[in-house]
Amino acid sequence: MTKSICVVGLGYIGLPTAVMFANHGVKVHGVDVNPAAVKSIQDKQLHIEENGLQERLNKAVDEGFLTASTTPVASDVYIVAVPSPINPDNTANLEYVRQATASIVPFVKKGDLVILESTVPPKTVENVMLPELVKSGLEIGTELFVAHSPERVIPGRIFEELVNNDRIVGGISQKSAELTKELYETFVKGTIHLTDATTAELVKVMENTYRDVNIAFANELAKMAEKLDVNIWEAIKFANYHPRVNVHFPGPGVGGHCIAVDPWFLVELGGEQAQIIHLSRNTNDSMPSFTAQKTQAILNKNGIAGATVAALGLAFKGNVDDMRESPSTIVIDELEKLGLTVVSHDPHIKQNKHKTQTQSMQEALEQADILVFLTDHKEFKELDPSTLNAKSKIVFDTKNCLNREAWEKAGFQFHLLGDAKN
Repeated sequence: MTKSICVVGLGYIGLPTAVMFANHGVKVHGVDVNPAAVKSIQDKQLHIEENGLQERLNKAVDEGFLTASTTPVASDVYIVAVPSPINPDNTANLEYVRQATASIVPFVKKGDLVILESTVPPKTVENVMLPELVKSGLEIGTELFVAHSPERVIPGRIFEELVNNDRIVGGISQKSAELTKELYETFVKGTIHLTDATTAELVKVMENTYRDVNIAFANELAKMAEKLDVNIWEAIKFANYHPRVNVHFPGPGVGGHCIAVDPWFLVELGGEQAQIIHLSRNTNDSMPSFTAQKTQAILNKNGIAGATVAALGLAFKGNVDDMRESPSTIVIDELEKLGLTVVSHDPHIKQNKHKTQTQSMQEALEQADILVFLTDHKEFKELDPSTLNAKSKIVFDTKNCLNREAWEKAGFQFHLLGDAKN
């Protein structure tokens, strides 16, 4: 492929996408408004954690196929992969998308292709990007081609899924979609499905909302577990033996840049027509408070007042360093509201990014009256409880990630979220 690419946004999606194209012999220029991120990429140092990223970045920079700066350069293709967060009132904040689009307008020329990868509310391409791109003076759809091809990957497995997952491409014209499909065929082995931009936007938000609603169902069941006198994890396992059932799992909340955010896009757009989605969001957002209250109840049961809690895991999911929308941080806030002291530790977050954080797990263990596991990191799963020098012998597993038998054998009082038999 002879086309050059400019990737705007070098975060958890933009940087892996950039290095994938670069590793396939495409000239790529990465852009980020954060000078520190740009400098780290130039120096082949990672500012995010992802399996396989370091060696791919080294190859891309060493072979001269990847450069980076804080401003765009003239290219043939522009990929926008910037954040699309929600505001405090849960409405969509699309200013990053608008600014990124505006930044490339001085550089686009006839025949260029602009692709939005960010997950956004339906109609964002039409209502946010196109009004900026028309300022180029080019006719949209015939002289300047525009498409939405949302990322469909999960942190920790990004490169595997970039290659093997099917991809949705929504063009604002048929030619836009076809050019985008041709571009991603550089490395995508999954099927590339073509549609229009708004449908592609809705598809990605639907996918994440489906998971959010399913998790909310599991969380409701977890809350009911004590009344039902069951272990909800066991019940879900048995239910999922049915060939047409796939109940997700409960937890201390839902985090990440997609599942905790995207359903709000549909709530904002759908209003009264998004009642199930809205209720599911509220259910999942209630879990950090439920987790904190459960922690307090365990302490009260043991007659412990003025306690210190070890919150183990700050990332929103296991084996990554991504704290975006992490429920762990909200659990900590809720614990502190209850008057508890919190010390936190996460083996994947190498710099203290939270006021309660320590880089020493031993320090957390020595201070705590209860160990609360909030993220299912491999390091936590592999702990040998018989070797731990911990002040407390009380553990609360909110992710069903520990070997209960081993912990109880080591003398720990074991509690599991969604299990009445604690």
